[in-house]
Amino acid sequence: MALARGTQLKYWTIAAAIFFVALWYLGDVILPFVLGSAVAYFLDPVADRLEAMGCSRALSTVIITLLAVLLFIVAILAVVPTLVNQTIALVNVAPTLFTDLQTFLTDRFPSLMEEDSVIRQSLYSLGQTIQSRGGEFVGSIISSAMSFVNVLILLVVTPVVAFYMLLDWDRMVAILDDMLPRDHAPVIRQLAHDIDGTLASFIRGMGTVCLILGTYYAIALMAVGLSFGLVVGAIAGLLTFIPYVGALIGGGLAIGLAMFQFWSSVEVLDGDTVTYATDWFRIVLVAAIFVAGQVAEGNILTPKLVGTSVGLHPVWLLFALSAFGALFGFVGMLVAVPVAAAIGVVTRFFMGAYKDGRLYQGVAGKSKSPDE
Repeated sequence: MALARGTQLKYWTIAAAIFFVALWYLGDVILPFVLGSAVAYFLDPVADRLEAMGCSRALSTVIITLLAVLLFIVAILAVVPTLVNQTIALVNVAPTLFTDLQTFLTDRFPSLMEEDSVIRQSLYSLGQTIQSRGGEFVGSIISSAMSFVNVLILLVVTPVVAFYMLLDWDRMVAILDDMLPRDHAPVIRQLAHDIDGTLASFIRGMGTVCLILGTYYAIALMAVGLSFGLVVGAIAGLLTFIPYVGALIGGGLAIGLAMFQFWSSVEVLDGDTVTYATDWFRIVLVAAIFVAGQVAEGNILTPKLVGTSVGLHPVWLLFALSAFGALFGFVGMLVAVPVAAAIGVVTRFFMGAYKDGRLYQGVAGKSKSPDE
């Protein structure tokens, strides 16, 4: 005899509460397992494609693992040291940048930048805060990343978890499908299919878009000669998954740095005053890089790799990231997007059921024939 709906709802509510409590208490412990699962989910279509080409699941997993290790080694040797150095340098040079901004505003708007002006004091305070807080933040990241335990967990446990999850992915899905309650299995399968479609479009698609745009911005900005091009490109790429936010923050940061770097300056060399002309070409080129990136994202990358029916609104994403980050820390931010996608799909399902039910249509709506 099947359980009553109220009893089933009670059990599912208890299961969800246990999940969130476990996430609360085991956040740092389950981090490598969450990362490993995310990597396996991201790479599962690649393994399926290799299987369709004639490779076994084990051989497909080995090939993907070897390629991932090779890319990881290249990134560690070529990219990460430069990225860390530029980030530290950007944080340290922040007070100088704000001093230059004060000089610029003083020359153009002297009344706004008097000694006791609120704007002048605010800019100076902001620069000092960025240097102190930013330095502490970067230092904490570096010290945390350099600790032996964290390195051991992230560099050893995560790849091992990803390898075995990728190897057994299809079997785990089959086991979960076999454990579904029979009365609700078709509905749960449909919801899981819709959630997977949303996640596949967003995480895999937007992950690829972020990687492509971040690489493009970093290479292009460094080619132009922007001092912190790699950091700006990485920031813009990471934030691309939120529409317009990555371009606005990355573009604003890049153009601001270009203005400070390529604006006209005066320098005294051997007693002679040397004035450098403003390099407008490079400033415009930095802006053009982000315009071209946005055109490519909106017309080529996002339509091809993500699609138009993802169903994750930017405001909902921001709320999910903020809420889960505040409640569960870094692990919460990692699971925010999948949970937000799942909640969105389930909400749309119940809204459809509500509109098909008597509570929405009423007695008159239910009594009408389809031809009326």
